[in-house]
Formats: sequence, C-alpha cells, structure tokens
Amino acid sequence: MAEYAPLDLPADPKLTANITHFARALRKAGLPAGPGRVVDAIRAVQAAGFTGKRDFYWTLHACFVNRPEHRAVFAQIFRLYWRDPRFLEHMMAALLPAVRGVQEDRAAKPAEKRAAEALLDGVERDLPDQPEPDTEGTGIEIDASLTMSAEERLRALDFEQMSTDEIAQAKRMLARLQLPVKPIPSRRAAPSLTGHRIDWRRTLRGSMRQGGELHDIALRRPRPRWPNLVALCDISGSMSQYSRVILHFLHAVSNARGAGWARVHAFTFGTRLTNITRHLAQRDVDAALAAAGAEAQDWEGGTRIGACLHAFNRDWSRRVMGQGAVVLLITDGLDRDDPDMLSREMERLHLSARRLIWVNPLLRWEGFAPRARGIAAMLPHVDSFRAGHSVATLEDLAAMISRTDDAGEKARLLATL
Repeated sequence: MAEYAPLDLPADPKLTANITHFARALRKAGLPAGPGRVVDAIRAVQAAGFTGKRDFYWTLHACFVNRPEHRAVFAQIFRLYWRDPRFLEHMMAALLPAVRGVQEDRAAKPAEKRAAEALLDGVERDLPDQPEPDTEGTGIEIDASLTMSAEERLRALDFEQMSTDEIAQAKRMLARLQLPVKPIPSRRAAPSLTGHRIDWRRTLRGSMRQGGELHDIALRRPRPRWPNLVALCDISGSMSQYSRVILHFLHAVSNARGAGWARVHAFTFGTRLTNITRHLAQRDVDAALAAAGAEAQDWEGGTRIGACLHAFNRDWSRRVMGQGAVVLLITDGLDRDDPDMLSREMERLHLSARRLIWVNPLLRWEGFAPRARGIAAMLPHVDSFRAGHSVATLEDLAAMISRTDDAGEKARLLATL
C-alpha cells in the first residue's frame, strides 16, 4: 500500500473543497471517483502545480478517468465547473425543456446534460430559506387526478429526453423485460407420452425385449425448434442515445435463460459492420457494453447502411441466419448512399430471414412520413415497421415479435409513398 508524506494545506483549504466537490459531481455522473482518487488528485495537483489550465486539466484527468467512455463526461464537468464563467447558465439551459424561444438555439454537447445534473445535485438543499408565499394572492389549482404515475411517465418518455437517473431506471426496467418467441415446427420428432404419432422403431425394439410380444406402443411428437435472433443496431450520431439503451436491452435478452432463442447475434454498424456477439455474452452489463464500445470504432459517426448490409449479407448471413432467424434492424434509415444498392441489400436480407422487423425511433413523431430516400428504399422489404424510442415501444415489440400477422406501421406508410 502506498504511503504519502504529510501534505501541507492552508488553514482554509478552498482548493481541497473544490476538488472534493468536483469529484462528487464526477461520481454522481457515473465515474468511479472515490475518496482514494480524491486524495491522489489533491496530491497530484500539489506536485504538478498551476503552470496552466491545460496541465491542471490533464492532472485531474489522469486521476479520475480510466475508461474511454468517461472522457466526454469529465470534459463537460471540468468545463462547467472550472473554466466556463457562465457554467450555471449552461447547466440550467441543458436541463430546461427544449422549447424554441426559451432555450438557446444550439446543439447540445455530448454528456452536457449528465454534467449539469451532477453539478446541480443538492443545490436546492444549499439554498437559503425562502420567504413564505403570499397566501392572499391569486392561487392556481391544478387537477392532477388524471396524471400518470412516475413509472407510467417513464415508460412513455423518449430515451433522448431522459435524465441520467431516468436512463438508469429505464435500463433496470428493460433488464426485467423478456422477449419471448414461439418455437418453429420441425420435421424431427421427439419421444412423448401424449404424442399423436406411433414411433415404430422404439415400439419394435421394446417388443424384442419382451420376446417379440407387443405390450406398449411408443408415441412421438414434433420436436420444437427455436430460432436465432439477429440484431443489427445503428450506432451513428443520430442513433447513439437510442442504441446504448437498446444494446442494454439486447444484453438482457442474450443472458436470459429459457427465453426461447437458440442464439442471439448482435452487430453494430455506422460506417462499418462490427460483430459484438461475444461481448454481449458477458454477464456484467457494464463490462459487456464497454467491450462492445471498444470493439466498434465508429460510434457517433456517419451512416452507410447499404454498405454495412452488403457486408453482413456477404460475410455473416450464411453463418447466423440459419434455424429460421428473426432479424431486428434498429436504425432511423437516414442513409446517403445509393438507394438502389440499399434496396437490393434489404431485399436479400429479407429473403434470408424468417421475419425482418425494423425498429425506427423516428416513428415517435406523429407527422412522420417516409420522405427520405433511404427509408423509402428499405420500407417495402420489411415484415414489420415499429417505433423504438421508449420503454413502452420496446414492451410492445416484445408482445408482438411472435405474431406473424403484425406489420406495425408498414401498411399505413407504404400508402403514402
């Protein structure tokens, strides 16, 4: 165990308190910033000194960050806490509803909302006592008799609009969600006491043990066969938040015992195709998603759906599409490649799958229409077209995945083409 020399601190150690509060915000945002790392950070800053803001940033970065996915969160919290003089305004703007005319018209930076929530955590407890409200003024009564409960609201909330705590609650709900599937009829038979077919081979063998006398008639029934589940998940910039939650859901499906699937194969694609099946097989969800993120180098990048589907059809279709596989295609369909090639690859994928289900978060908009070239090219080649932007939509997906007659919104949207 490392031993440290006594650390000389001033009588009023403001820097120590600031680093401690900064570490508390990092821990609230999900980084493992425990007391030991706080002590290391204080001693590292004392050793490195304050030669510049860049040195101070990388000194704290070396003490608190040890995973690639933590870099964006650390950078945002550092900017808001140490460097940005308007950090409180930025934090409040990140937490306000995105209503045009109220919030700044700027794109939200990565991890900014998590950083704002972590820094504002506990602010209400530190505020001074407020004066009693004027009870003689005009009062406003709100009828909350028809409001949803917290869990019902969370089920219907868009993943993109969830806070850090809400995302964690949604992941816990999805971890308990099952994705059941019905078995596929098979030509192979299995012994059964209540079967409807006579197993002549077993019957004759049993009679030979009895000297040729026929005492019992062996029966058999069709053996159930379970299909594979193949998930193709878009991890481009427009899909990153949805993809992280859906991959969490796919991890739960991959590790569920008795769910019915023969095997669960998972692929991510943005600008290239990546097989993450072996990573999702890990029991720990954080380790599994961290390994999958390290394997897929095109997170939050561009989108080349046609090229990635071509790579899947060429390299992986024969390996994983046996046993009557059901394919989940999770993407918004916003592709800039050749729509003719995308249509051909979608047709080939559709012919190889028992069912092809397209999960598109853009269906959360009431006025959604297949105007984009990529969406128009893909839509005719799917069996079902469904939304996938909330816990409720994924629950609906789990309820209908075994129904061959469910097409979702496909027929309605095809009529608009």
